[in-house]
Amino acid sequence: MRPPDPQVLGFLEAYDRHIANLALALREVILEELPDASESVYQVYTVAIWFGFSGKMKDMFCYIATNSKHVNLGFPRGSTLPDPNKVLEGDGKALRHIKLRTLEDVERPFVRRYIRAAIDQLPGDLRGTGKTVVKAGGTSGKPKGRPRRRYTAKRQSRSN
Repeated sequence: MRPPDPQVLGFLEAYDRHIANLALALREVILEELPDASESVYQVYTVAIWFGFSGKMKDMFCYIATNSKHVNLGFPRGSTLPDPNKVLEGDGKALRHIKLRTLEDVERPFVRRYIRAAIDQLPGDLRGTGKTVVKAGGTSGKPKGRPRRRYTAKRQSRSN
């Protein structure tokens, strides 16, 4: 088992230990299913760890996203995954996720079945590099990008 990148551990320190442990346990399950999976780690308003066969989003098969009360196991092509356990949430065009709140949730057998089904959706004999790449960093928790516009009295008067 490959250990998590120290930066990932640092990002997870912003969460309750329970949530950090859930994310790490889920990471372990994913890597047991596909040990050579590549990891792309993003830290903005949440910690997201994407797993795939390259650094390209089109090659990703699942992701972990942290929340204050649970961890999501997400699937970029989740809308096309079979859902016999009726656990997939989301109503977007493609993304679906499973909410995991306890270590017992992570250990449920259907979790591995959904991960394997997501891997099987990708074409060919793709091989991962087995590397972790931190794509976005910082511990501020603030999203990157254009700053929000400030609310001013001038704008308020326009809306009246």
